Amino acid sequence: MTALFAVLLAVQLSLPQLFDQALTASREGAFPQALDLWNQVLELAPEDAAAWSNRGNIQLALGDPEAAIADQSKAMELDPSNADPHLNRGTAEEALQQWDAAEADYRWILERGLDASALYNLGNVQGSKGDWQQARDSFDQASQERPGFAMARSSTALADFQLGDLDRAEKELRNIIRRYPLFADARAALTALLWRKGESGEAESHWASAAGLDPRYRQPEWLLEIRRWPPVPTQALSDFLALSS
Repeated sequence: MTALFAVLLAVQLSLPQLFDQALTASREGAFPQALDLWNQVLELAPEDAAAWSNRGNIQLALGDPEAAIADQSKAMELDPSNADPHLNRGTAEEALQQWDAAEADYRWILERGLDASALYNLGNVQGSKGDWQQARDSFDQASQERPGFAMARSSTALADFQLGDLDRAEKELRNIIRRYPLFADARAALTALLWRKGESGEAESHWASAAGLDPRYRQPEWLLEIRRWPPVPTQALSDFLALSS
């Protein structure tokens, strides 16, 4: 979007229209266009906390977590009681591996009431800090707070796997797959668990489904750094892939 076009657009559109266009571009993944639109919104309404927070989300999507943190912090100044900027800032802090800062943001939310997203993100932080028992408890709380939160249930089972409770992990993963047969995370996790138990035939079957649903599960770096699997299940899946290929 050129500077001239941006000026013309700002003249032609009202603030609510600009805001709606920025939201649409954000939701559609048109992040450079969304950033331009949020910049225009903030030129017209620099005290709009929601616009700062939304622009912060786009900054993170474009790979600038420092700018995202700054925007979320500005949103907090303008709307101190809103939990969303804390959740969003925590996500940006996680991208920089600022675990303590992210945990503080999630706990700020949880001090004001249970929130499934904050609990789940807190679990990821606790896992990244190596405390898988606390991570398991947070994931489990998140799944109870939001029924149908399949990723939180899968993360709970993965934490059980990490902690050595394979029976409980297997039972939960099978329950998830029965409820969500196209959920790649549980399929891949059960593949790793069955391989670790020596049940290679069924492991191959679940892997065929998981790989078809989401090929990223072939990438241990993605599992550890983006999906945030624990190290033991990640290694088990890597061993399975190395020996089955």
